[in-house]
Amino acid sequence: METYWLEQTETDLPPHDDWLSSGEAALLSRMRFAKRRADWRLGRWTAKCAAAVYLALPRDPRSLREIVVRPAPSGAPELFVVNRPAAVTISISHRVGIAVCAIAMCGVALGCDLELIETRSGSFVADYFTSKEQELILREPEEDRPRLAAVLWSAKESTLKALREGLRLDTRCVAVTFDTQTNHEHAAGWQPLQVCCARGEILQGWWQSTGQLVRTLVSAPAPLPPLFLRCRAA
Repeated sequence: METYWLEQTETDLPPHDDWLSSGEAALLSRMRFAKRRADWRLGRWTAKCAAAVYLALPRDPRSLREIVVRPAPSGAPELFVVNRPAAVTISISHRVGIAVCAIAMCGVALGCDLELIETRSGSFVADYFTSKEQELILREPEEDRPRLAAVLWSAKESTLKALREGLRLDTRCVAVTFDTQTNHEHAAGWQPLQVCCARGEILQGWWQSTGQLVRTLVSAPAPLPPLFLRCRAA
């Protein structure tokens, strides 16, 4: 299954909000905290641009106003174009001034996540990772543990999004596996992973690490390595 990935930064955002629908603009105005406003705005911009490129739609402000992201009852994002459900599935994530949107065909389980590589405490690892994942981290050289922990955590986040559960579920009910002894890179540096869920689902996915960032994507059915979308100025 083909999946696509778009990244945007705060420098990609237009200065005005004329690309927001009236409902989105009203929602933004009610957000009290600047960081929440900035993250939400960047995430919506990225999702709208990803949808426009994927669906071959115009990307002028008037056209983007007709592309709206609405939360499903589960909280998962759903895309509407001119008030009709779009034939796509999306997942959104943002971190340190970067937002990503993964997009694929309608009706699949899809989740993506962007994570910062940083040192995590032993209590964090014990609380949120399975015993096998903890063993995996401990087998790594100490300098490599933060990256591995970030990949595992990010894959869990992606999986819980794909399951439309979010952090309502215990993160230890999804177990991430991959062969850390191999270094076979795929398209654009993506490497494979698998997630087994306590309630029986198995999702396939990909991870990538560049600089201090980790990206993950999981889906069912199994995805091909994500293809990066390009979003030039309209």
